[in-house]
Amino acid sequence: MSIQVEWDYLKSITDSDDRKTILADLMNSYGNDVWNYAYSLTRKRDLADDITQDVFMKAYKNLFSLRKEGSLKSWLLTITRNTAYDYRRSAFFRKVVLFDTIEETAAASSAEDAVMGNQAVSDIWELVLKLPVKYREVLILYGHHQLSMKEIACMLSITEGAVKSRLFHARSKIIKMKEDQSHE
Repeated sequence: MSIQVEWDYLKSITDSDDRKTILADLMNSYGNDVWNYAYSLTRKRDLADDITQDVFMKAYKNLFSLRKEGSLKSWLLTITRNTAYDYRRSAFFRKVVLFDTIEETAAASSAEDAVMGNQAVSDIWELVLKLPVKYREVLILYGHHQLSMKEIACMLSITEGAVKSRLFHARSKIIKMKEDQSHE
């Protein structure tokens, strides 16, 4: 779907009086992308759920004040990124992460948890999630969400050259981690 078609479509649905339909349509179209990106930034399913809910509420509240820049998807992923960083800065998040870390070191995870973890995340995604955030997010935005270099640069407030550099370094780190795993 071209960017202009997306915005024309959004204009047609925002002219509608049925607010529930607008929200449902946005969630059906972009819900998985938003949740996956939130999860990739936080590595916590319940937090990704909360962030996704907040993203769609924020998006819905701001539908009528949109500017026609980029795609709807990049707009929603920008809101996702900002919301995830807001959660990370909050005192609640720091307490929850600290508690989870202490709990994990205190007790070994169950076999069921291990199986669920292996099913949920493939080997390559495990490696991607080990990357530092600045590399992980450009790789996910480019590879998984298929945003252009320009959209990513705009979203992250960096230059296209920085995006290319981070992609290069992310790929290099993944290759090195795979090589290290094969030597074990």
